[in-house]
Amino acid sequence: MSTAGVVAEYNPFHRGHAWHLERTRAALGPEGAVVCVMSGHWTQGGRCALADKWTRAALALEGGADLVLELPVAWATASAERFARGAVELLAATGVVDTLSFGSEAGDLAPLSRAAACLDSPDYARALSPLLRAGLSFPAARQQAARALIGPAADCLGQPNNSLGVEYLRAVAALGATLGAMTVPRRGAGHHGGEEGGFASATHIRALLAAGEREEAGRLLLPGALETLGEDLADMARCQRAVLARLRCMTADDFAALPDAGAAEGLPRRLEAAARRAVSLEEFYALAKTRRYTHARLRRLAVRAFLGLEAADLPERPACLRVLGVNERGRGLLARMRERAALPVITKPAHARALGGAVLAQLELEARATDLFALCLPRVRPGGEEWLHGPVVVEKEAAPLF
Repeated sequence: MSTAGVVAEYNPFHRGHAWHLERTRAALGPEGAVVCVMSGHWTQGGRCALADKWTRAALALEGGADLVLELPVAWATASAERFARGAVELLAATGVVDTLSFGSEAGDLAPLSRAAACLDSPDYARALSPLLRAGLSFPAARQQAARALIGPAADCLGQPNNSLGVEYLRAVAALGATLGAMTVPRRGAGHHGGEEGGFASATHIRALLAAGEREEAGRLLLPGALETLGEDLADMARCQRAVLARLRCMTADDFAALPDAGAAEGLPRRLEAAARRAVSLEEFYALAKTRRYTHARLRRLAVRAFLGLEAADLPERPACLRVLGVNERGRGLLARMRERAALPVITKPAHARALGGAVLAQLELEARATDLFALCLPRVRPGGEEWLHGPVVVEKEAAPLF
């Protein structure tokens, strides 16, 4: 049986995600299966997720996934390169995934593969350095350096799904993983765009929900998804003062200890000054931003500071395969994983306590992330929820939608 691996945030799961999974399953054949690695309560954009990870896992299972694994917070809140590396390493470690499937604007592996090879070449590293020293942001410098080497083929790096796809391909190569790759053309509007043909980005759907336009948002989700999400959706604004309190207590040295803090670039002192003056998170980002530092990077730094994620404490690789959700076909995958996986398979928090070591440390970090995510909800939940949850089980497999 062929099994595809998918990396996602599903924040929230929408019709475009269902399209991707359906196209992936069609390529695999009727016996194919889909394993998703999904971010937990905090995302790569430096925000809390819209809903808790178990709710989002259930929606993914109802939309076409068979098994949902968690991308630990140490990778979920990282740069695109580390995000992709952690996710691909987990998929490879399952021992059952043979194909990596991702959505892209290009819908074609050729330019993405060429860009991936370019970014791993010595010529690229030499071309990149002077552009960074000139003050360009990393995304802009990366694309300009790649374009100087491979011409218009580098233009794919200017689109977010293409760019992330390139990082997935780089991760496969760096890990020496025996994973094939396929890409499905993205349907509808762009990453931050509105609706197009009944498809819309997660960014647009979150904006509709934040504005109270639930009926309009529900039309862009799967049937019943709005009810599953409920009305108690998470919002960073609710924990803004807690984040600011953490930032105001930090020195430049504290900021320098964060992952991707750019100590050599002078960013920590800029962050310290911004934290003293800012009366909102948006103002903190605005005060700290320059042409070189993107908003996404600054948001990730703020979230990592709030979560207490210091570079020295972050593991080099994931310690286990944490199961968030499963259906009947997924149970068969789990049985095979228990025989073949390169990492321990964790279905109950008690398993992590029994194993101890790096596995327990990973779960303890997720517990902290979950406890702080609870501050973003309309009704704050008590701490300790991480230790009470097993996987979500959805008995039926998803029916085709398209």
